Amino acid sequence: QLFFSYFKDLVGREVTVELKNDLAIRGTLHSVDQYLNIKLENTRVVDQDKYPHMLSVRNCFIRGSVVRYVQLPPEGVDVELLHDATRREARGG
Repeated sequence: QLFFSYFKDLVGREVTVELKNDLAIRGTLHSVDQYLNIKLENTRVVDQDKYPHMLSVRNCFIRGSVVRYVQLPPEGVDVELLHDATRREARGG
């Protein structure tokens, strides 16, 4: 739940999602659900030379189970909020 609520606050911001197959997609976060499935709009592939077949993709839905990393915009990271939330999770409530 910690990450779900955190990602909901990032809707409308640009993120980069790296998949387990090494494909990295940058786009505007449109929505996220409790399974961390992600919908991106205005997408572009980070390494266009390696994945030329992805050049025409502008919107995509990414299943949460195939996500390796989500790179957040530096200004979008509230470190104190994350610290407090992880402390609460560690205490069990």
